[in-house]
Amino acid sequence: MEFLHRNFVLTLFLLSLSTLTALSYTFFSPVDNYLIDCGSTLDSTVDNRLFISDSSRFKSHWLSSTRSVSLKSNNPFDVSPGIYQTARVFTKPSRYEFEIKDKGTHMVRLHFHNLSSSKFDFNDAQFHVLVNGFVVLSDFIGGNLDSPKVMEYLIWVETGRLVITFVPICKSKFAYVNAIEVISAPKDLIVDTAQYVSSEKIEQFDGLVEQALEVVYRVNVGGPKVTPFNDTLWRTWVPDNDFLKSSFGSKRVYFSGRIRYQVGGASREVGPDNVYNTARVIKSTNASIPDVNITWVFPVKGGFKYLVRLHFCDIASISIALLYFNVYVNGNLAYKDLDLSGVTNYVLAAPFYADYVVDGDSSGVLTVSVGPSNMSYAYGIDGILNAVEIMKLNNSMGSLVGDLPAEFILNSWPRGNIHVLVPLIAAVCLLVILSLVMRRRMTGLKDSVMWSKLPMDVPNVNVKSGSLQP
Repeated sequence: MEFLHRNFVLTLFLLSLSTLTALSYTFFSPVDNYLIDCGSTLDSTVDNRLFISDSSRFKSHWLSSTRSVSLKSNNPFDVSPGIYQTARVFTKPSRYEFEIKDKGTHMVRLHFHNLSSSKFDFNDAQFHVLVNGFVVLSDFIGGNLDSPKVMEYLIWVETGRLVITFVPICKSKFAYVNAIEVISAPKDLIVDTAQYVSSEKIEQFDGLVEQALEVVYRVNVGGPKVTPFNDTLWRTWVPDNDFLKSSFGSKRVYFSGRIRYQVGGASREVGPDNVYNTARVIKSTNASIPDVNITWVFPVKGGFKYLVRLHFCDIASISIALLYFNVYVNGNLAYKDLDLSGVTNYVLAAPFYADYVVDGDSSGVLTVSVGPSNMSYAYGIDGILNAVEIMKLNNSMGSLVGDLPAEFILNSWPRGNIHVLVPLIAAVCLLVILSLVMRRRMTGLKDSVMWSKLPMDVPNVNVKSGSLQP
């Protein structure tokens, strides 16, 4: 009986340890965690997260606006989450200011969705958005959204505050937002160094953490959609079907075992289990190594640099040191003979990621490929990819969308747009011209009244000496 009791106690102890370990894997508690339900008088819960009304007395964030309106959807059949049934509307430049306790990278998410409203026509929603001096949206048209849109940015915060500013493009337009998230990111989410890859060279790219980054794509390769409810940082990962150039020669794999996160490697905050337990692979079916690459194609805007993060986890090999393959970005060899065993301390199912910076060129697309290398083995796995993230870097103007710096946008608003400015200048010029004409006429009239005939006996003047001659 005592032996059974000891076994029972030991079993409970091990079970409690495993439960605590599992909880520690999934729990992330950011120092700064602001979830704001804009324009609402009540708080809302979405994906088990509480969004606080921006009308509440919660004073760790401040709304600075002299002209803002709270809107609630007029549609009685609206079944969208609560944060998308209200909005804060701005008719002049306005800002939210957040107190920041944790210096470093912060995730900023802006939620937009049209409302059915009798007060505002959302076709007139056109505006800019600035975050701590970076232009993250410019001439954003908010009236043509068929479904909720979430824009996500990674912003380095050096000081004790983060400011989000909404600027209508002119006085006849307005800005709005449905919800805002400001969350301090894990310290290992963005590292300062990546590899810059081009057709001419591969070199080190430094200073990445202080760039403003816009999340353009976050793709779960070979797997289903991952929602914020199932992600450690409340992210969304979409399936890769729409980006896969061809599935010929590849297959999907699924893994039900434990993902073995390694110290110094990818953490659960970098990528959750739901991302690493699925993949697409190239697999030999006979004694020859297949001559095929898997390629994904992503539309991008030219003129910007992009951070490409590729996630790998060997969930398909039967043993270590059997998987070798090449990695290509924009058709250029980025990693030759990648050995996942070597970079993960020779542990299977251990996550690894690689960061590359590339230029977005005039082609308007960015490609990612994996394929066999000269070290690949027959009868084995000859290529694997679990996930892709693509993030746009700000340009030299501090913008993620164009060539207008934040200072220009802020200073130009009071003067209105060009359609207001041109008539005003023309009117001023017309007034000046009329004033000159009237002055000339008045001067001419005065001269005609005061004129008289000169006397005939004017003495001669010596021009050289200036003296009178008798």
